Amino acid sequence: MAEKKKISYGHEFTKGLLKENPVLRLVLGTCPTLATSTSVVNGVGMGIAATIVLVCSNICISALRKVIPSKARIPAYIVIIASFVTMVQMLVKAFVPALDQSLGVFLPLIVVNCIILGRAEAFAGKNPVLASAVDGLGMGIGFTAALFCMGTVREILGAGTFLSGIQTMIGSFVDLGSFNGFDFTPILEKLHLAPMTLFILPAGGFFVFGVLMACVNKIAEGKGLKKADQLGCAGCPYAAACGKTEAACANETEKEAAAQ
Repeated sequence: MAEKKKISYGHEFTKGLLKENPVLRLVLGTCPTLATSTSVVNGVGMGIAATIVLVCSNICISALRKVIPSKARIPAYIVIIASFVTMVQMLVKAFVPALDQSLGVFLPLIVVNCIILGRAEAFAGKNPVLASAVDGLGMGIGFTAALFCMGTVREILGAGTFLSGIQTMIGSFVDLGSFNGFDFTPILEKLHLAPMTLFILPAGGFFVFGVLMACVNKIAEGKGLKKADQLGCAGCPYAAACGKTEAACANETEKEAAAQ
C-alpha cells in the first residue's frame, strides 16, 4: 500500500536539510558529529563518506526489501551497510590517506551510525528505490551541513583557522597551489588575542552543538514545523520494538490496575 502512495521527491530530499535534520532535529549520529567536527575538512570528509554509504545502502536495501525476511532485517541491513562502509574506507585509504588518518576509527564506525541504520529501517525498507536514494541523499547532505556548521565555528574560534588541511581532501584532484586554508592567528596576535582552544575540546563541541540545535529548532518552529520533542523516534531502527515494549508495559499496567 505504501508503494502506491504518491511520493514527492522534492519533499523527501529537503526534509533532511531542516525539517528532519538528522543531527540538529532528530539528534542522531551525535558521536561522530562531536568527534569529527573539530575542523571543517574532517567534518565534511566524514559527511561525504556517510552520505555515500547512506545513499548506496538505501538503494540496496530498498531493492531487496521484498526478499529480506522481516525477522532478519536488522542483521541484513548491518551486513549491507558494513559492505559499503568497507568499500568507502578502502577508497579513502587509497586516494585520501591523510583524511583516513584524521578520521581514524570513526570512518569504520559509520557501520553503526544511527542515521544510516535508522533510514534503512524507517524509510528504505518500506519505499521504492528512487525515493530511498533521494531520502538518503537529503539526509546525507543535512548531516554534512551540520558537520560543516559545527566545524566552521569550532575551527575558527578554537584554532584560528578555516579550511585548514584542505589539501589533504582535494589537493590530489584539484590544483590549489600553495593554498591550504586560511590562518587568522597573525591577526589575532596583532590584537593580543589567542584562539579559544576550549572550542576544539569536547566541552566546546557540546556547547556549539547545543547552540546550533537551539537555533535550528527556533527557525524550524518559526516556519510552523513540529518541535523537536514532538518528532518521536521514527528515525530510530528500534522504534517498532520500542512500540511493542511500550504496548506490553501498558497492558501489564492495566492488568495490575484491574487486579487491584
